[in-house]
Amino acid sequence: MEAVAYLGAELATEQADRPIRMALAKKAASDGFGQPGIRATMAYRIPASGAGGAAPEQCWVVEEQALSIDIEGVGSYTLMWTPTEHPEPAAGYLDSEGILGANADPEALALAVGFAFSEGIIRGLGDVRTMAVCSEHPGVVRMSLVDPGKAKVRRRDVVLSSSCGICSSREVPDQTLAGLPEVSDTLRIAATHFMPLMQAMRRRQGVFLTTGGAHAAAIFSSDGRVLCVAEDLGRHNALDKVIGRCLLRKWPMAGKGVVLSSRVTLEMVSKAARAGLEIVAAVSAPSSLAIEVADRCGITLCGFVRGANATIYAHPGRVQTSGVRWSAA
Repeated sequence: MEAVAYLGAELATEQADRPIRMALAKKAASDGFGQPGIRATMAYRIPASGAGGAAPEQCWVVEEQALSIDIEGVGSYTLMWTPTEHPEPAAGYLDSEGILGANADPEALALAVGFAFSEGIIRGLGDVRTMAVCSEHPGVVRMSLVDPGKAKVRRRDVVLSSSCGICSSREVPDQTLAGLPEVSDTLRIAATHFMPLMQAMRRRQGVFLTTGGAHAAAIFSSDGRVLCVAEDLGRHNALDKVIGRCLLRKWPMAGKGVVLSSRVTLEMVSKAARAGLEIVAAVSAPSSLAIEVADRCGITLCGFVRGANATIYAHPGRVQTSGVRWSAA
């Protein structure tokens, strides 16, 4: 029943968002495509009535590029990602000086450090000695670690698609689970906060509202404020970006939560656990392994978060609902 209700709500949202996407697309055209992360293409739209045939029109699609993260002494990782910000001409990081440049959290560096953290290669920003976007090849981030010998490497020298998580046998998820921490239990949030949190994230999804093709993640605080939002073609990248932004800004993530525009898989919950995020709330459904990991790591996992509705699959005690007392299953 939840899936049926979700599909109905998704269709209604799609119909409601289309005028917004058309308006933003026209603005993008008038601004000379000033919004990074989108690209114009020609397509044929078939009207719902089917009458009149397919009419050609210009539309906007999400951009997909390759970003290679070269970690000295560890390996190379190529991610398929969407740059949603204008690139910094010389973005870098030194452990002795912090971020170099005007932007406090350059998007490519945020994704690189967030990915390295989520993979378990680094335990925090303190493990990174240097990091920089290559001046000759903007699609390459080079990173060096304080002590490469301490890096925990699950995989190296791989290309990850925009939808790729852990793709292998049951042994790989077991290896991932073995090193995951149990999160703290300090965050409490009213169930009524989910709707404004989702709305706040959606308002900042410029690429999605123009193209309909990007995911988003937003980290929020205990008082229901959205701290940072990121968009990307890949849901894993969006989560890594917001985690990376918090790392670069030295914002602690323990005791915080995250809302997602996507479904929730094993690796999404694993990333949240490494970051210490106590609540994961998603628009769509969780997988069986996502529920298992959330239960094991003490994470409150919510799916089908739409409007005033939500389904809680693990550790419901953090969500305060009038008239409801939670008990162990």
